[in-house]
Amino acid sequence: MEQLNSLETTLFESPGPHNTEACLEAAARRLNALGLTHLVLATSTGTTAYKALEIFNPQECSIVAVTHVTGFMGAGEQEMPGEVRRELQDQGVHVLTCAHAFGGVGRGVRNKLGSYQVDEIIAYTLRIFGHGVKVGVEISLMAADAGLLPTDQEVVAVGGSASGADSAIVVTPSYSHKCLDTVVHEIIVKPRLSA
Repeated sequence: MEQLNSLETTLFESPGPHNTEACLEAAARRLNALGLTHLVLATSTGTTAYKALEIFNPQECSIVAVTHVTGFMGAGEQEMPGEVRRELQDQGVHVLTCAHAFGGVGRGVRNKLGSYQVDEIIAYTLRIFGHGVKVGVEISLMAADAGLLPTDQEVVAVGGSASGADSAIVVTPSYSHKCLDTVVHEIIVKPRLSA
């Protein structure tokens, strides 16, 4: 059996932002081992994106930072301040704010009518592997929809559980209207989940 650059999956003892640095370092090792050139990560305030800039070089690897949608925390509220967005963009990071692939219109229908839609069912299914893994798949769809990620190459996607980063996957993204064509090749790191 062929070995792929000594693949290892790391399990953190618990989810949360205390795993951010180790998660990003593991993601960088795997990205480099596979010769990949695209990273997508979730960041609501910009903190995780700043940490990624300490580890990844935007001249060598395209970095897409995906924020929460405006209004996620409150009407008209964007969690990432404008000056943070501009500073990240000045450093070569693509900052994306758009509807969440697994919580946009479907969540609006649920909130108004009380019935779950297929996008949220997909999200709940992916959370079986952990919240950060779900986020990784979701942001890869969002970035592909925006034209910021290729859909014919593997990329590294980094997500977290509420804040920070605790999960990283290797994924070939698809567009959200072809979401079931997405392929998760590897789980690089994730937290161990408790029942």
